Amino acid sequence: MKNCLAIFDLDGTLFDTTEVNYYAYKEALQMYGYNLNHDFFTEECNGRHYKEFLPVIVANLDHIEEIHNYKKKAYSKYLSKAIMNEHLIRMIPQIQKIYHTAVVTTASRKNCMEILEWFQIDKMFELILTHEDITQVKPNPEGFLKAMDYFKVDAKKTIIFEDSNVGIMAAEASGASVMIVDKF
Repeated sequence: MKNCLAIFDLDGTLFDTTEVNYYAYKEALQMYGYNLNHDFFTEECNGRHYKEFLPVIVANLDHIEEIHNYKKKAYSKYLSKAIMNEHLIRMIPQIQKIYHTAVVTTASRKNCMEILEWFQIDKMFELILTHEDITQVKPNPEGFLKAMDYFKVDAKKTIIFEDSNVGIMAAEASGASVMIVDKF
């Protein structure tokens, strides 16, 4: 019986989805008359929750949810631009021998499942928690703590793979060990 847990972030950890998100948001924003600069997106928006960066771009805050919903629909068109972290993904079958495996992401369930299925790795994870499953986004550790609770594994027997500052802060706040994914 497994009594350890490995939790993986999605964007920036399992996949580099910068270009996928950029093109999906660019398309969504163009529908509302906004142009999204690539450098601005990669430096100021990528890895952050849409409710943090869209208000900086969009004058009419009533459109934020509509833009985000459009982005979620456009996302699948750009999946070929994603880059898989092959080294980490190749390690998961070995990790699974000892650890339960989970994805915890602030991405939408729709977009999370689309990319996991696109790369045919959705079955590698016993639990997938997305934005819809939590009330507080990273740097709050809620998602990680929910995964630990689900498997009844405490923080001392949990390792979290993360890349972003807010994700690392959330992982550290959970009390688990943290593996920082920097480049792949």
